Order: sequence, then structure tokens, then C-alpha cells
Amino acid sequence: MLGAEDFIEETIEDTKQKITSKAIIACSGGVDSMVAAALVHRAIGDRLLAVYVDNGLMRKGETEEVEAMFKSMGFNYIIEDAADEFFTALKGVTDPERKRKIIGEKFIRVFERRAKEYGAEFLIQGTIAPDWIESGDGVRDTIKSHHNVGGLPKEMGMSLYEPLRDLYKDEVRDLARMLNVAASERQPFPGPALAVRCLDEVTPENIEVVREACFIVEDEIKKAVAAGKMDLPWQYFAVLLPSKSVGVQGDRRAYGRTIAIRAVASVDGMTATYSKIPLDVLDAMSQRITNTMKQSVNRVVYDITNKPPATIEWE
Repeated sequence: MLGAEDFIEETIEDTKQKITSKAIIACSGGVDSMVAAALVHRAIGDRLLAVYVDNGLMRKGETEEVEAMFKSMGFNYIIEDAADEFFTALKGVTDPERKRKIIGEKFIRVFERRAKEYGAEFLIQGTIAPDWIESGDGVRDTIKSHHNVGGLPKEMGMSLYEPLRDLYKDEVRDLARMLNVAASERQPFPGPALAVRCLDEVTPENIEVVREACFIVEDEIKKAVAAGKMDLPWQYFAVLLPSKSVGVQGDRRAYGRTIAIRAVASVDGMTATYSKIPLDVLDAMSQRITNTMKQSVNRVVYDITNKPPATIEWE
């Protein structure tokens, strides 16, 4: 990449040349989409509409946090409540690739609806290099489809513009700091959201379990970092596994779900090593998860696999 200042200047000029009318952006509040939105907003101002889709699959408090960021950046934005649409489309689906394709298709349909109302002709996306590398480019094998690449329908009805397409995550974070984007230090979050951290059917009940588990993992790690017990991982979260195992509830045997904890150190997401979380921190996570969700979860495990051979997310 060019120096951050030069990249920002060149991208703004390129955007002014290419985006000649109204545009809409798939803005999740993550660093990639926020930086893409900030760059395009600097070029075309309020002709850009940032649409945040509350798909029912987001982290705890996510929607409120994202709206606050939009306001701080001065974006023209709208919050779209589409949770029912997504859960209906995902009913009975467990295959991870189908989840990603369905979610990508649904996102675009929601945007197309808004774009038609707004009169947008351009779709802006925060696609970065690892997204299309992992989705396959005709030469490399597909590792997994990303919702903003592999999930795109063939005919969007809008022209696609991806200002960050050739950048890696660390480069995007550098841009975010220079642009004063509040998302610069947020950990990465998958486009399909908690749907790919639920290795089972995507139901409101399953999503609520993994949402609470992710919140607990994030909270305990932040407390441990603040106490000087460990370094902040690049990404850290929980996964709801599809299998049940026997446990004890009171004086009776009971079958419950399993939560896997995942935390990794990385620079750009292309490779990663698992984080060495202190045992007392893991213990606090386990006890809090099983106590909070004692009716559904009775086992917690920790994933100690690097990337490669594993990917960071489980799906």
C-alpha cells in the first residue's frame, strides 16, 4: 500500500471520478466497512447512504454502538430492522456455505430495496484482500465464501465499488486511526455475524446462547487485559457446537450444549496463533458461561489450533 496519507488522498480522488451519483454502503460498523464509508463520505458527502442491517445475528449492544459511531462520523444513515427476514431465510439451514450464501443474498436484497427508494446506483463494500483470497479468485482454491464476495447474487442492479480491495487488515486499521474512525481498535467480526458461530440451525434461541457466550468471553478477556494478566488477542469469541454431552444438574444426569472459546494473535488474519489465555481466566469464563446458561450449556472447551491448519472462525 502507499503511505496512509497518499492512499487516502488518491482514493478520495478516485471516488470522486467513479461515483457520479448516489451510493449506498453495507456498513456493519466493523473497521473495514467504516473505513470504506469514511473514505467515500469524504469524497461525495451525503450522497452516500450508510445502511446498517440489524439482522438479529449481531453481538450484544452492537446496534446501539454502531448508531453512535455513525452519528460521530456525520454519516447519512438508516438502521434497517430485518431480523425476521433473516431468521425465516435461514430456517432449517446448518451448512456453513449455505448460511453465508443466504445471508449475502439477503443483505443485497435489503440494500437493493433501500437503494431503489434512495435512488442509489452504486454499492460500496469494505471488501479487503483476505476476503477475496479466501473466497477464491479462479486460481486459488476456495477456503470459504465471504458474505461480501461469495454471497453476492449474480445481478445486483448496482455498480460495485471496493476501495479497500487490495489492503490487509493491519493497513485498514492504520487508515482508520488516521481517519479518526472509532472502529479502529474493534476486533474483527464476520460478515455473516453470529450465524457462523452457531454450528447448528440458526434460530433465535441458538443465537441468544452464542451471543451471551461471546459477550462473556469478550468481557472476561478485557478484564484480564486491564489487570495485566495477558495481551489483548487479535480476535476472541465463543462458538456454539451442535453436539450435546452428558452433565450433572443437581443430582440428575442432563444433556447440554458445548461452547468452544477461540482467541488468536494475528497481524492481518492470513495466519494466526492461538492465544495463551491464563488458566484462571479460562476458569472464570467457563464458570460464568455455565452458570449464566445452566439450562442449555454444561461444557466449555478451548480451541488451541493455529491458522493454518484451521481458519480463525469455525465456519
